[in-house]
Formats: sequence, C-alpha cells, structure tokens
Amino acid sequence: MPERRVTVASKVGLHARPAALLAKAAADQPVQVTIRKDGGDPVEAASVLGLMTLGAMHGDEVVLAADGDGADAALDAVAAVIATDLD
Repeated sequence: MPERRVTVASKVGLHARPAALLAKAAADQPVQVTIRKDGGDPVEAASVLGLMTLGAMHGDEVVLAADGDGADAALDAVAAVIATDLD
C-alpha cells in the first residue's frame, strides 16, 4: 500500500477551512485515502470530522495511505493540498 509523508502547512493545522478543502480533495479521488499521525489510528481523509479529530497542527507530519488503481496519483493530489497554506 503506497504511503506519503507530508508536513501540515496551514497555520491553523487541519481545522475548519483547511479540513474542509482537504476532505473535498480526498473525496474527489478514485480511491479511498486515509490519514494518520505517527503512532495514531488512520481516519478517512474525506471526512472533515475525522480530520479534525487527528489534532494535526502546523508543522506536524501526517501519513497518507491509499490502495488500488490510481493510488499514487491520489496520494500526490492530497499531499499537495496538505503541503499548501490554506489559511
């Protein structure tokens, strides 16, 4: 299963607006994308509530994972959103 490690760029972390934009980007992918902090349980990246429960703050590293056809491209697309300051 492909994974990507990416650092949260938004100054408020994955909260409110950044979480909503990330969830939309994940939902637009052809495969399910999960996200977790190191040592934590993965949550569906397309879930705003799941993203907010991660408690991922600015500068935190998160791990994305996906499986299936198009997984690598999906991870690249979602990682690009996380690596952008969405504030």
